[in-house]
Amino acid sequence: MENFEEELKKFARLAVRTGVNLQKGQGLVISAPIETSDFVHLIAEEAYRAGARDVEIHWQDDAISLLRFQHAPLEALEHVPAWKFYARNQSVKDNYAVLSIYGPNPDLLEEVDGARVAAYMKSAGKQSAPFREQLMNDRIQWSIVAYPTAAWSKKVFPDKPVAEAQELLMKEVLRISRVTKDEDPVAVWASHNKRLHTARDFLNAQKFRQLIYRAEGTDLTIDLPEGHIWCGGSGPSESGTDFNANIPTEEVFTMPDKKGVNGTISSTMPLNSNGQIIDHFSLTFKDGEVVDFKAEKGEEALKHLLESDDGSRRLGEVALVPHHSPVSESGLVFYNTLFDENASCHLALGKAYPTCIEGGDGMDKKQLDQAGVNDSIVHEDFMVGSAGLDIDGVKADGTRVPVFRLGAWAFDFK
Repeated sequence: MENFEEELKKFARLAVRTGVNLQKGQGLVISAPIETSDFVHLIAEEAYRAGARDVEIHWQDDAISLLRFQHAPLEALEHVPAWKFYARNQSVKDNYAVLSIYGPNPDLLEEVDGARVAAYMKSAGKQSAPFREQLMNDRIQWSIVAYPTAAWSKKVFPDKPVAEAQELLMKEVLRISRVTKDEDPVAVWASHNKRLHTARDFLNAQKFRQLIYRAEGTDLTIDLPEGHIWCGGSGPSESGTDFNANIPTEEVFTMPDKKGVNGTISSTMPLNSNGQIIDHFSLTFKDGEVVDFKAEKGEEALKHLLESDDGSRRLGEVALVPHHSPVSESGLVFYNTLFDENASCHLALGKAYPTCIEGGDGMDKKQLDQAGVNDSIVHEDFMVGSAGLDIDGVKADGTRVPVFRLGAWAFDFK
């Protein structure tokens, strides 16, 4: 590959200083594919420079994961032992920040029986619930950044040799993550966060009761719960430390009322769900619940996703992203939710972020449910935005305010 050493060092600094914003004396857990070891070493070095007390690495191996799904007894997939998740669950209780390096093989489990994948994900989701609760309530700082593994690169650039595909994808990852040779990405992200905060503040001031989506194949209304909060860009952890959960991010997001979604929504990009591709699909909602669905590709995987638990058939997130974002302007489909969700307005099936409603991080499960906050072991983003999407916000007095027109903000937030 081309020599990206200077940019990768900057990227590592961005992940540590802006992504998780690691504090002196704090520990860091890094979850990463084994292919990314050189980049992980740069991150670990940067973390210790930032004053880390400890850096712990959890390596992922796609080959071993595939063997497990192919050959392990079904009973072993249905009952994943708790000890496998003990360190992860305990680390966030000990105030370790969490950084994930994301570069999945989109087709890893394409030939595996979807029921086996669903069984494992359901069991693993239950065992890792304490970890997920800490992250989704922003108890600690956490962030996700991407790195082009060989399999992911070949999926995006199938006609290129592996080395060339990785080089091309690396250029895109760095560009979209706002990492260049000429600028300090930490300063660039400070400015980007200000723009997202401006959009966030505008939406919070509107206090919309409902959003109306209209596009080809889409006619959907989404009720927003009383006290909902729009978030976007950096935000504070429980200790007050600002961090960026996703790099890149172009979204401003909130939660829907779990029982207030009605109509049909159509996807506009492929979804990589647990190593299986779901594409050209639509969901029909009634009183918040999916009552019908179809997909041209991956319908069985979509069915298993919707059957994960009671909350997986309801929405947990509403996110607004202008169609002309750095991701969409690449002209590529990344088959990677971290990137594709930042090319397009998206929704998420499953768990809502409790931080998206006033006082949510202090509510128990019963209070969250009464407030209309969805709960689930899954949180799966899927893309619904396009150059033809219009979105209106409806205020309490019935006033309709244009929010998106033809896939773009109806207001200038620069």
